[in-house]
Amino acid sequence: MTDIAIIGAGFTGLTAAIELARAGKKVVVFEQDGDVGGLAGSFKINGGYDLEKFYHHWFTNDEHIKTLVEELGETDKIVTRPSETGMYYNNSMYRLSSPLDVLRFDALPFIDRIRMGLLVFQVQMVRDWKSIEHLGVKEWLISLCGERVYKVVWEPLIRAKFSIYADDLNAVWFWKKLALRGSSRSGDGSEALAYYEGGFAALAERMREEIIRHGGEIRLNDPVTALRTSEGLVTHVVSSSGETEVGSVLATPAFPIIADLLEQHVEESYIASLRRVNYLANKCLVLELDRSLSDTYWINVNDPGFPFVGVIEHTNFEPVESYGGRHIVFMSRYLPHTDPVYAMNSDELLEYALPYIERMFPDFDRSWVLEAHAWSARYSQPVTERNYSEYVPGRETPLSNFIISTMAQIYPEDRGTNYAIREAKEVAKVLLNKG
Repeated sequence: MTDIAIIGAGFTGLTAAIELARAGKKVVVFEQDGDVGGLAGSFKINGGYDLEKFYHHWFTNDEHIKTLVEELGETDKIVTRPSETGMYYNNSMYRLSSPLDVLRFDALPFIDRIRMGLLVFQVQMVRDWKSIEHLGVKEWLISLCGERVYKVVWEPLIRAKFSIYADDLNAVWFWKKLALRGSSRSGDGSEALAYYEGGFAALAERMREEIIRHGGEIRLNDPVTALRTSEGLVTHVVSSSGETEVGSVLATPAFPIIADLLEQHVEESYIASLRRVNYLANKCLVLELDRSLSDTYWINVNDPGFPFVGVIEHTNFEPVESYGGRHIVFMSRYLPHTDPVYAMNSDELLEYALPYIERMFPDFDRSWVLEAHAWSARYSQPVTERNYSEYVPGRETPLSNFIISTMAQIYPEDRGTNYAIREAKEVAKVLLNKG
């Protein structure tokens, strides 16, 4: 019998599997895809170089991921580099990487630039996030920095990020984002980010090796499709490869996927609580170019007519030599999965994006594009609405040996590998204590 079955080989599932296998448990990880890493999974480009399907990095204060890498004996593979941030607004490009850049941001009157710069300090003064959880992000931000700063700087990004749910988002999401980013900056206000040598795929593969070294098993292309239960316990998981008898189960996918598995086994009210959390999908266009678009790593797009929330030129952070000399650009869009853009293939998404790229970068020519790739994630961004902590399900479920740990539960932090690792270590302790 398998002691613990883990559903999902993202960073939560992989980290939990390492902890449990090291403790002597017989662990099997079931993954529907053909590789490990989840939303940090990768694909091959330019003859064999690994690249993430969706852009990834760490902040310098992401301690949980650093600890994991140290435990794997791979500390020397963490690289830290400065990053440049900009904003595209009203057909103009602005650099926003330092306090001085903020003071030069002439899309706002000078007094509003001061308000914009002071926002980081105001946000860091909030000690109890529950005190602002009942507030919408719009009303809270306007109270801090004024309506003009909100309209020019923050509203376009929030609407691009949260789409149809923008008006429902609570203040905690923004508070945590800005507080985290502010605390990762150096004394002069500049920002550095961290990355793993070889990319997130290399780290996920190293984690897979560690699981196997301790006797664990990872079954790729083997989705869990059903459960067998008896007297309030899961006895077997059913996957593409057959039935596996289990002692406990840890499920790490999005709540709606977990709800589908549990629907025949628990009361309707619990299933409703899982389905209460809303999610947005993501569509990401990944471009391989023969030259650079700009010298900026991350450009926030504050033009309401532009269909992407950001243009992330990955090779302004990770050197082009990592990809055989090709320049890598991610263009990200959050959207309902019913949006026609979500169904576009690589060629369609490129054609859709080209007019906007040409407008944003006047020197750009289509001949620069060597390859284009389109990636979709159905459950990419949980939506933390007002009083989210009061309705988000916890780890325990009505089935006493079925535990859940997902990116929707790391609140008040937003999704990210750093917090996936933190939560995975905690839930591994829970499973070990259950015996």
